Amino acid sequence: MNRYDARFKLQVAKEACKTSTSVKAIARRHGLEFSTVRRWVATYRLHGWRGFHRQARSYDLAFKLAVLEKMSQDGMSAREATTYFQIGDAGAVGQWRRLYAQGGAQALAPPPQPPQKPMKKSRSSKPPEDMSRDELLREVAYLRAETDYLKK
Repeated sequence: MNRYDARFKLQVAKEACKTSTSVKAIARRHGLEFSTVRRWVATYRLHGWRGFHRQARSYDLAFKLAVLEKMSQDGMSAREATTYFQIGDAGAVGQWRRLYAQGGAQALAPPPQPPQKPMKKSRSSKPPEDMSRDELLREVAYLRAETDYLKK
């Protein structure tokens, strides 16, 4: 799947909105799929230039439920909801709908994260300046052995 920068999307959407040329002709001229240009035009009409400046984000349970509720109330398709809520992928909305139909709101909740292990304390409790020559040599030998083990 090709990625197009926001300026190009905006240029194509403006061209489709401000000229009498059909969306299909504009799509052909730029070597794009008709549905892609149609989606860009819908985004531009709904959100203006800001619609093309999306940031990666994750969606919480309340947002997913709001999207599904709006879809059922207004009879929106997944593609329309994607444009309306500025979601990056229509497939995600379809998946949310399937999960909700199968398991309700609990199925949309993210899985619980396993507890994180506490970080190991460093092997040496003293700063190198306070260690004797023998302690420093032992630590160097230990670290070399650890490095050799990790390389294998």
